[in-house]
Amino acid sequence: VQLQASGGGLVQAGGSLRLSCVASGNIFSIANMDWYPQAPGKQRELVATITSIGIREYSDSVKGRFAVSRDNAKKTMYLEMNSLKPEDAGVYFCKADLTTRTDWGFVRNDHWGQGTLVTVSS
Repeated sequence: VQLQASGGGLVQAGGSLRLSCVASGNIFSIANMDWYPQAPGKQRELVATITSIGIREYSDSVKGRFAVSRDNAKKTMYLEMNSLKPEDAGVYFCKADLTTRTDWGFVRNDHWGQGTLVTVSS
């Protein structure tokens, strides 16, 4: 099972980026999917969550500027980031609550992607 995050880059303050997170492997189902940015020297912070039926939650720091969505058929989650601020910069990690099918049954675990770097210039 693998989570692949992409879409990061360099953007000016006020600009926009769209991140993607694709899950692959022997996946039976995906429950919640989340985005966690990590700024240099800081811990990862949960900023957006989307459930399997599309219920969304955001941290106060991104509410009104970021939008999380997912395509269950493609096992993909997106993060549309608008009005970016320098404090939004960091490595954005995606996390997914996955159930996989194994030889001995179903196993449910959290899986992390490798992160994609977002840089916001002022």
